[in-house]
Amino acid sequence: MNRIKEVLEEKGIKQTWLAEKLGKSYNMVNSYVQNRQQPRLEILFEIAKILDVDPKELIKSEHE
Repeated sequence: MNRIKEVLEEKGIKQTWLAEKLGKSYNMVNSYVQNRQQPRLEILFEIAKILDVDPKELIKSEHE
């Protein structure tokens, strides 16, 4: 599970903006945000860089 949705909401960033920055479709980013699909590790790191957060902040632990 990932925390992309929470981080986007905290920063006030739209999924469409993230999709544009990543060069991915809105549908792909939405599937990451809704946890229907998990991004590959390199994509997760790219998302973290774009959002200016530590990649660990985008990952939920099993204890949360």
